[in-house]
Amino acid sequence: MTTAIKRLPGRLPGWAKVLIAVVAVLAVLFAGIRFSLLPGLKDVFGTETRDRSGPALLESIQDMSRYEAASGNFQVVVDLEKDAKYLPDALRGSRTLYVGAGSVDAYVDLGKVTDKDVTVNEDRTSATLNLPHAALGKPALDPDRSYAVSKQRGLFDRLGDLFSDNPNGEQAVQKLAVRHIGDAAKESELTKRAETNTTGMLKGLLRSLGFEKVQVTYGT
Repeated sequence: MTTAIKRLPGRLPGWAKVLIAVVAVLAVLFAGIRFSLLPGLKDVFGTETRDRSGPALLESIQDMSRYEAASGNFQVVVDLEKDAKYLPDALRGSRTLYVGAGSVDAYVDLGKVTDKDVTVNEDRTSATLNLPHAALGKPALDPDRSYAVSKQRGLFDRLGDLFSDNPNGEQAVQKLAVRHIGDAAKESELTKRAETNTTGMLKGLLRSLGFEKVQVTYGT
């Protein structure tokens, strides 16, 4: 007499269940990202963008004595590459090609002019002004005209972007673009143009007040 033995289905160990759950979550995340990046396909998750920012608060007010006499527009192509030692670029590393556009203002600080720097004759027909040399302001990057041309990242970098608070951050290339724009402004004749424009402005203003001869110099 034979007895039939009924086999119970085997149970998966705990670590296998955790592994399957992690793989399933990653698959859903990657699928959502792929669908959102592919052109012509809508986001399967139906994401919406909402601006929940609070109102801007006024921190301080400063009186300006600068005469903004000239402004230069610049554009630079930044090619930033980061490599990891002993690892191929396909695993770890990044390369970003970024076009940065911005402007730099040149100004003359009229607040530094004292009574000793201004000389007027007795009949108020001649005036001599000694002004400080023109200086450059901080470069301002224009986000509407700046953009990333291409981004190449290794596998570990792409996985890190999924769990990063700021994926695909461009702070490094933006700072580099600002620095190159500032260097280009220093090599240009922007300050010279600012001094020429300031001279023309002051001569026109003083001549409208009755001065016949106006001389403007810069530096000590």
